[in-house]
Amino acid sequence: MRERFWELPLPRLAPDEWEALCDGCGKCCLNKIEFEDTNELAFTRVACKLLDGDACRCSSYPNRHDYVPDCVVLTPAKINEVAWWLPVTCAYRLRHEGRPLYDWHHLISGSTETVHEAGVSVRGWTVSELSVTEDDWEDHIIEDLS
Repeated sequence: MRERFWELPLPRLAPDEWEALCDGCGKCCLNKIEFEDTNELAFTRVACKLLDGDACRCSSYPNRHDYVPDCVVLTPAKINEVAWWLPVTCAYRLRHEGRPLYDWHHLISGSTETVHEAGVSVRGWTVSELSVTEDDWEDHIIEDLS
């Protein structure tokens, strides 16, 4: 991968650079509620059934569509239409908006643990969607996901 590739415009990233941009927070795997009357988006602590809550990574990333057909494939071409629902700390959203990565991002810090040490990941506080009915997701809304 190129030196400081994350500072390049997203469409110029090679596939491996694009994948490496993920900060490993796990927030994109949280289920969201969109309130149609207000267009408000609320994150919940209810995680996709494939999220490993300790590693904050998909437990079946290469095959995730076999188990979760509507899992969004984030690509440079799709970022314009989905950036609005990505967490405000997400590296993809930050770079899409022309902002730099945070110091805790592994590409800056050199460690994949700093996202957890900074308290930015979902490590240890999610519940699996297998244990909560969709009707009860509102009970798990997160007020602030920054």
